[in-house]
Amino acid sequence: MRHALSTLLLAAASFALPTATLAQQGVTKDQILIGSIQDLSGPLAGYGKQARAGMQLRIDEVNEQGGVHGRKLKLVVEDSGYDPKKAVLAAQKLVNQDKIFIMAAHLGTAHNNAAMPIQFEKHVVNFMPLTAAREMYEPTHRYKYALLSAYYDQMRIALPKMVTDKSVKKVCIIYQDDEFGLEVMRGAEAGLKTLNMELLEKTSFKRGATDFSSQVARMKSGGCELVVLGTIIRETIGTIAEARKTGFNPIFLGSVAAYTDLIHRLGGKAMDGMYATNSVQNPYLDEASQPLRFWANKYKTKFNEDPTVFSAYGYIIIDMFIRGAQKAGPTLNTDTFVKAMDTLSVESDIFGSPPVTFSATKRLGSNWSRLSQIQDGKWKPVSEYIKH
Repeated sequence: MRHALSTLLLAAASFALPTATLAQQGVTKDQILIGSIQDLSGPLAGYGKQARAGMQLRIDEVNEQGGVHGRKLKLVVEDSGYDPKKAVLAAQKLVNQDKIFIMAAHLGTAHNNAAMPIQFEKHVVNFMPLTAAREMYEPTHRYKYALLSAYYDQMRIALPKMVTDKSVKKVCIIYQDDEFGLEVMRGAEAGLKTLNMELLEKTSFKRGATDFSSQVARMKSGGCELVVLGTIIRETIGTIAEARKTGFNPIFLGSVAAYTDLIHRLGGKAMDGMYATNSVQNPYLDEASQPLRFWANKYKTKFNEDPTVFSAYGYIIIDMFIRGAQKAGPTLNTDTFVKAMDTLSVESDIFGSPPVTFSATKRLGSNWSRLSQIQDGKWKPVSEYIKH
């Protein structure tokens, strides 16, 4: 009986061990494993490759300095091809086979929504995904941290201001028929409601579409003066190029998803005049800001290509992780990391981003954004940051 009682007491004690004493997935005495799911082969491969490069640049920097509390960072990236089903398979591999510590900068709204349950089951934080959907921080969840202010809020604030400033009477939208596009549309509708206005025309397209002639013809025949773009790269370029070709020249307003140098680099002169919301500045090699110009040239030296806003996103996200992991201390696990992040505050960075703060009930780092416009083949800020 004594032996049986001792066995029971030992078993009970093992259940009572604090989490910190158990082995932490993705953390060893000399390494922290970071996972990421990007589009490396689909319609947003430009974004995915740039984000991966930006992440790797910051990782190489910190590793050259000895890592975080003696641990080097290692990045493992899987390709989703911008397909939510592939994102699920990628998440299963990263979480269950590679055993990552966090999932960082996962690209895509539907893709994150599909992958998060797999991560959360193994206590893997979804860290600053590359989507501005509200689901990335709502409802508040222990393992959710978001960086980008929402498509919904950015459009809700930017659109009525532009309608008023430009004396626009007829507002229309073209949007990708998924959660991303719908969020842009919902934000536009909410913004117009404050002016007692509604969208005159709503026209959509399926993810991966390449022909936008019928949508543009519909908006042109409706006399649309301002067109909201729930589009990303090639859909933005395709819509505006088709409009210019037919002599249809409304004001085009895109979300942060369309704020990329790929628009003017691939679309050329026809893209001049387009507006988009943004919260991180696109880094050009000839920037007036010396720190940003230095960073941009450092990036080009390493990767032999110009950096983009997605390069900046990747760099910022890993920098945020490093700050949180350093603050968590030598005993890095999910609990210590979450506690550290919930008291993290970061001032504006070299990219001119607004300050970022988190708490146990605030999992969106910043809800500020501003408007930029393509002028002479470059994005130029045309407003101050506005808090939503």
